[in-house]
Amino acid sequence: MRTDPGKAIAAERRRIEAEYDRRAQHIVSDLYAPWQPWTRLEVEQRISVAEAMLREAQSFPSPGDACLEVGCGTGGWLGTLLHWGVRPSDLHGVDLSASRLEEAQAKFPGADLYVADGCALPWGGNAFRLVIVSVVFTSILDSVVRKQMAGEIERVLAPDGVLLWYDFAFNNPRNRNVRKVTQQELRQLFPNLRGKIARVTLAPPVARAIARRSWGLAQTLSRVPWLRTHLLAVLRKDGSHRGASS
Repeated sequence: MRTDPGKAIAAERRRIEAEYDRRAQHIVSDLYAPWQPWTRLEVEQRISVAEAMLREAQSFPSPGDACLEVGCGTGGWLGTLLHWGVRPSDLHGVDLSASRLEEAQAKFPGADLYVADGCALPWGGNAFRLVIVSVVFTSILDSVVRKQMAGEIERVLAPDGVLLWYDFAFNNPRNRNVRKVTQQELRQLFPNLRGKIARVTLAPPVARAIARRSWGLAQTLSRVPWLRTHLLAVLRKDGSHRGASS
């Protein structure tokens, strides 16, 4: 029996919102704070790799390039985009959480932000030169919903635009509310996009144990490929795939 996409999307949204509430109550509030050494290590390295890969793909964003982050939370990559030279009016984002989005809007008052999920993006086709999806798909357990969201992302991505992807590729045995996205699945989710995929990010449990004690050792370990748990990809939409314009 085929799954009803609408029902699957609604069920996933309810589950994810419930997980937001659970995490807010049970996870230490400063665990992922930007001043934590393991967070700083992760952010600095993924941004450095993303910059290099975007430049290599000749897709580094410029002023006037409309950029979207799906699941921007309280700010996500929006600050990074500003640092890269994108204008505030070029920033667009969606998130399920109204409270998180309110915080993001206060930080980036010029950004165009909506409470929405990635399965029904409030823009026409071919709208964005760059779409960022960071640690989003692993929170979606339903394969139908994953495919629906991937299709929406491809729809709004302009011809020759790029998807910047960051997410983990290994399951967390302690958290059944997330599910890995492997390199193979990433390619299957976006069959019309082409580009490079890299392994990045020192395994979080290792980073949290080491970074606070020895920054140098943590940096060294992060260069060991089999200790990297996340994928960072820059995938281009072929110019021949123009999709809907509205």
